[in-house]
Amino acid sequence: MNEKQLDRRRFLGRSTGVVAAAWATPSLLASELPPVDHPRATSGDNRHEPDWSERLTVTVGPDKADIVGNTEKAIQAAVDYAARWGNGSVKILPGEYRFRNSVFLPSDIRIVGSGQDAVLIKEESLTAKLVADSDWFDQEITFADASGLKLGDGVFISVAKPGAGGVVNLKRTLVARDGNRFKLDRALRKNVWLSGEPSCTTSFPLFSGENIENVVIEDLTFDGNRANNVNLNGNYGGCIWLQDCNQMTMRGLTLRNYNGDGISWQICHDVVVENCHSVGNTDLGLHPGSGSQRPLIRDNRLERNGIGIFWCWGVKYGLAENNKIVDSVKHGMTIGHNDTDNVIRNNEILNSGIGGILFREDNRGVDFWANRNVLEKNRIVDNGGDEGIAIDVLGKTKDVVIAGNEIVETRKSASRIGIRIGADASNVRLSNNTVKGFAKAVEDLRT
Repeated sequence: MNEKQLDRRRFLGRSTGVVAAAWATPSLLASELPPVDHPRATSGDNRHEPDWSERLTVTVGPDKADIVGNTEKAIQAAVDYAARWGNGSVKILPGEYRFRNSVFLPSDIRIVGSGQDAVLIKEESLTAKLVADSDWFDQEITFADASGLKLGDGVFISVAKPGAGGVVNLKRTLVARDGNRFKLDRALRKNVWLSGEPSCTTSFPLFSGENIENVVIEDLTFDGNRANNVNLNGNYGGCIWLQDCNQMTMRGLTLRNYNGDGISWQICHDVVVENCHSVGNTDLGLHPGSGSQRPLIRDNRLERNGIGIFWCWGVKYGLAENNKIVDSVKHGMTIGHNDTDNVIRNNEILNSGIGGILFREDNRGVDFWANRNVLEKNRIVDNGGDEGIAIDVLGKTKDVVIAGNEIVETRKSASRIGIRIGADASNVRLSNNTVKGFAKAVEDLRT
């Protein structure tokens, strides 16, 4: 190699390094910027906000409030007013509030309740038969009998897809009527044909949020009136239901008796759920939903739900710690399809009906399992029936650490298993776990 060739190679190498450094500069500089010790309210800067001692706050309550009422309409009015001016707060005063539709949340709002003294209750669900075809471009539906329905009601429409299989689900609000014929707040955008045997029920979340950010909800009690409501799948409902949201914080809430989930959030990032009590919900106590990144779930009590915490699809880089999960009908916790790089630590899981923690099977793809997750320092006691399994690792799950957990069975050992590792799992590392009282402490089907 001659000198010119060597110089040219050195130059190209150095040039490549300069280009790489240029691309890296923004993140490098961001880490070296001075701290913002004295923030000011600056136009367009929503990253740093002064810690104001007072903010615009609107009260809502049965009496002696800025907005007087005891329905979702009064709370919606307060929320809309506070949001109009930006970064406002709504204070919900003591009382019972009866809901016939969701409260639809805006961005940049704080809602503070009165603990157990402010109770949001879902009214009984009503189901009405549809008797006319509606095309995808229509904005109306017709019932055989609309007795009991009111304008402003939230409805859930479900109809089979014509010829293609599957079901279409729509959430709408009734906004105008002529007898049994109702206008909807939005066009259907799907065919609701009688051939698909459509159903329509007044089912909805109590709080709904879509495509919003920077919301705090604190110190409220939600009651789903489970005994008088049909089930609503957690992909569409819950006491609180969120879709495509960022930076949502829920703190000090009671979420009870919903015929569905306590809190469900779908494709929502940087969600914080702490110091909440999710109890007696038919399906999932907490549902970090598909695609959600960096959920923080801590210091909650999850009691008598179908499943305590259900990590849905593609939930990543989350932390669940210091939660107490008691008397789940099925599992205390399950984790599955592409749920990776999460930490589950210092939780108590007690008295679940089927098992403690389940790593779900998912054989629909090449690598759809809950890989690279850490279970550490959890206490898992008396879960499942006679064949219950405290920690069950199914499918081709890999690169999992199970360390320092206390896994105990205080009943008769029967056929119960402490930790079971499936035949196709790989690199599941066990260390310093205390496992006692089981017929088999560890069953490793790989060997």
